[in-house]
Amino acid sequence: MSAFARIPWDTGRERERMQMNWMRDVFAAEKPIVAMCHLKPLPSDPDYDIDAGVEAVIEAARRDLRALQNGGVDGVMFSNEASLPYVTEVEPIITATMARIIGELRSQITIPFGVNVLWDPTATVDLAVATGARFVREVFSGVYASDFGLWNTNAGKTARHRRAVGGQDVKLLYNIVPEAAVYLNDRDVASVAKSTVFNCRPDGLCVSGLTAGADTSADTLRAVKGAVPGTPVFANTGVRAETVAAQLEVADGAIVGTAFKREGYIWNEVDEARVAELMTAARTFRKPAVALP
Repeated sequence: MSAFARIPWDTGRERERMQMNWMRDVFAAEKPIVAMCHLKPLPSDPDYDIDAGVEAVIEAARRDLRALQNGGVDGVMFSNEASLPYVTEVEPIITATMARIIGELRSQITIPFGVNVLWDPTATVDLAVATGARFVREVFSGVYASDFGLWNTNAGKTARHRRAVGGQDVKLLYNIVPEAAVYLNDRDVASVAKSTVFNCRPDGLCVSGLTAGADTSADTLRAVKGAVPGTPVFANTGVRAETVAAQLEVADGAIVGTAFKREGYIWNEVDEARVAELMTAARTFRKPAVALP
């Protein structure tokens, strides 16, 4: 083996193969469906229920987790979805409370899990390392104009922080089409995907609609997947029972939150029947075709 073959950034097709393989290593399914476990407002959030306390947040998360797992999802991701309006550097109490919640639920989690501290890459990595999460989703790269101001990132700093805290095995899913934001550069999404994969070495990319629950554009998914065929690409928002097959035709997996809620409303509790319906559709799509005699 040459010296060059051992250089981490000079892996070429081997790195692409490893990128796709981690999905099979983490999830017991091809084209996995990762469910969102949305936490209620947390301490320091404007809508936090001080009287009910953290215990109420834990119990709500416990009920949702049970419904998601009973419904058959392939993985789950815990996020502070109700921490509106979002910030890019969360208060330490947010990360600490999320760690407590996941710790309380840890013995009941039976599927691979990830975390997402909106919208703080460093806090997200820290939470993953503290709780043993296998993957995270966040906006790690790019500069955006968003509803909560100018959104800047530092992918190199995040990658080094992950290494410094012992999180090198935590898989990073880069959201390159974040909700409620626009990329501050006149480039198409395919070129953004290509340069992000080359420069930042993400473990996967996420493609989103305008907001949580909004449809992910099939054309955008195709453009991204076509640009980076060796990198896992997730449909990140708006996947429903009636659209999951079409989305998985292109994407390597989907992250689903709103569609699993009662009446399809994001702030309702998880409806186990809706979970089972979407997962039945996903499994039907994933089922290998039977060869005709």
